[in-house]
Amino acid sequence: MRLLNGLIVFAMAVLASSAQAQSPTSTPAPTSLRVIAFDGGWNLPIWAAQRQGFFEANGVAVQLSYTPTSAFLIQSLFDGKSDIAIALIDNLVAYQEGQDEAKIPDNPSGFATVVAAPAFKTLAGLTGKTISVDAMTTGYALVVRELVSRNSLAESDVSFVRAGGTANRYRELLAGKHDATLLRTPFELLARNRSFNVLASAESLGAYQGTAGMARRSWARDHESALVGFIRAYAQATDWLYDRANRDVAEALLVANIRDMTPALAKQAYDILLADKGGLYRNLAPDAAGIRTVLALRSKYGTPQKTLTDPSKYVDLSYYEKASAKK
Repeated sequence: MRLLNGLIVFAMAVLASSAQAQSPTSTPAPTSLRVIAFDGGWNLPIWAAQRQGFFEANGVAVQLSYTPTSAFLIQSLFDGKSDIAIALIDNLVAYQEGQDEAKIPDNPSGFATVVAAPAFKTLAGLTGKTISVDAMTTGYALVVRELVSRNSLAESDVSFVRAGGTANRYRELLAGKHDATLLRTPFELLARNRSFNVLASAESLGAYQGTAGMARRSWARDHESALVGFIRAYAQATDWLYDRANRDVAEALLVANIRDMTPALAKQAYDILLADKGGLYRNLAPDAAGIRTVLALRSKYGTPQKTLTDPSKYVDLSYYEKASAKK
């Protein structure tokens, strides 16, 4: 019960609604929103919304910061230092079910591949080697464990180590501090450009709900208008990104916001992130089948062990529905 009324997923952060935001004729000062996320290309809709003024047109001003770990991100929400988090929905489930690595007060968010150093060509080749994850019990750690299992390796055959968020894991992989890690777009492209090898993809697990927008239930109730404005602006930004006429600007945003990104790699990242099939979704509603995959992995690997089957326990669609309604 410790977080049953704590956090909610309010919409997919990597998705967008088809509803178009309209600029009001007279607007009050925008509401400031503190948004925390992991550093990476999945933030492209936020960067676009900031550049194009979509947030301001919907009554909010977003201050984006990056988290070093999932534990820091969740703690930031409960400490009131952040209003909205963009992270894997698995993080929310972990903390709500008490399978986490951070202490949270009792009353208080896809494109993933396993990438290894140039010497390793298969997952089986990682026997006796190290694989880094964000935290041992949250995020994509469970995905990595399942991929290891499906490639005829026992967990005892490899060593899992904590290394924080994707950007930090990427840097430590390049530095040789571990042999493999799970990276998300565009970091697998950056690594592959340096002769590192992609060994497996989370796509092999089927539908998997990845990044989501999340907030404290109490905060969402008290700031409904701002939250709805955030979702509308995010939706408008994603629609804007999918307009191929804006491709050059989208690629420039990737280069400007991601370390080591080059114009050539930005073109590849755009093709992945904004692919017609398999790219950022344009419908904000969380995917029930994808959440069930998350819950199945957490039921298998989470500690203390629980059988988790109900996606609706973690989602409040009322804000998404209001944001999607025509004005």
